[in-house]
Amino acid sequence: MPPEPQGPEPDARDATRRTWLAAERTWLAWWRTALGAAAVAIGVGRVLPDVVHSARWPFTLLGIGYALLAIAVLLAGAIRQQRTAEALRRGSYSEMSSSLVLWLTAGALVLAVGSLILVVVKL
Repeated sequence: MPPEPQGPEPDARDATRRTWLAAERTWLAWWRTALGAAAVAIGVGRVLPDVVHSARWPFTLLGIGYALLAIAVLLAGAIRQQRTAEALRRGSYSEMSSSLVLWLTAGALVLAVGSLILVVVKL
């Protein structure tokens, strides 16, 4: 077997830079998620009622829910980014709050069930 190529040893600066860039990509993922929820809010709350020609109120209510989820994700992402940056400056790790995970998951679950109900039940 040929010997494996030996590259230069990564130094601590490279690891730190990669960690900071990963944190930035994670923050951008929070943004993408929030923008997706905002797009769904517009689609469900404004566009879909005209397409299905049924009662508007359940779609409007669901659209408001998705908009609130988008706002919550943006705020949570901003707070998470700040805490992560502070932890990186200290050389430590900031674990995500399990209550935040629970609340965002519960909110998304309620909206998903509401969406399922609107798909199954014709109002």
